[in-house]
Amino acid sequence: MDDDLELLRLMAAGFHAAGANVEVAADGQAGLARFAARPAALVVTDIVMPLCEGLETIAALKAARPATKVIAISGGHRIGPEALLALARQTGADAVLAKPVRLAELLGLAARLLGSPGRASAA
Repeated sequence: MDDDLELLRLMAAGFHAAGANVEVAADGQAGLARFAARPAALVVTDIVMPLCEGLETIAALKAARPATKVIAISGGHRIGPEALLALARQTGADAVLAKPVRLAELLGLAARLLGSPGRASAA
C-alpha cells in the first residue's frame, strides 16, 4: 500500500518477480478492503497515505490477523521519518524501512519475516 504509484509498481514488480502473489492499493482504505477479501502473509504499507493513514492501517491489520507480518515504510512528514517509523513499531509493525526503499533490502526483509526465501503472498 502506497500512494506513490511509481514506488507501488516497483514493489509489486519486485515481489511478483520473487514469486509472490501480489495485491496493490494506493491508500489504506483500499488496502484494508483487499486484505479483508484476500488476507496476506505479509503487508507492506506506507505510513502517510490518504483516506486511511498507515498507523490506522497497521492497527486494523494486526487486529484482524495478528500473525500477518507488516513492514511499514515512510519518507517522512513534518515530524520526520524516524518518529513515524517508531510509531509504526509501537502500533504493531514487525519491521520498518525509511524511504527511499531499496527493493533488494525490502525483499530480503520480507523473506526474513516470513522465515523463508521462497514464495510469499504480499499485499
